[in-house]
Amino acid sequence: MSTKNTIDAHVEFSFKGESYSLSATIELDDFAAPGTSRPSLHAILARKHGIDTYSYLYEVMQEEEIRFDNAQGLAADFLTDGDFDLDAFVARRQELRTLDLLQAIATRELGIDDLAQHHALKNALFQAYELGRTHHAL
Repeated sequence: MSTKNTIDAHVEFSFKGESYSLSATIELDDFAAPGTSRPSLHAILARKHGIDTYSYLYEVMQEEEIRFDNAQGLAADFLTDGDFDLDAFVARRQELRTLDLLQAIATRELGIDDLAQHHALKNALFQAYELGRTHHAL
C-alpha cells in the first residue's frame, strides 16, 4: 500500500463581514493508523490556515460543510459528489493493513503467497485476529 491517500478539502464562510475560502490537501494515511485519535477535518483546515481552534472564527467555520475533491489512492473510492466518507475509508484502510499482516503470516508459516486464493483460511485468520484484538481490549 505505497500509494499516498490524500484529498483536497475546501470550506467557505463569512465572519464579521469578511469572506473566507480555505483549502488544503489532507494526508489521510495518518487517520487510519491504529491507536491514533482522529482530529476533525475542520481543525486540520483551521490549523493549516493559522486559525485558533478556540476562536469564534473557528466556531463559525465549523458550521459550514467541508467539500472534497481530488482524492488520490484508496480515498478515491470513498468520494462521491464532493462528500467523503472518512469513517468508511478508515475502516477499509485498517482492513487492508490487517490483511497485509495476515498475508505475511500465511506466507511465512504456510507457504501461501496469495491469501485471496484461500478464502476460508483468510476468513479464519481475520476472525482470529479480530478475536484477539477484541479480547485484548477487555
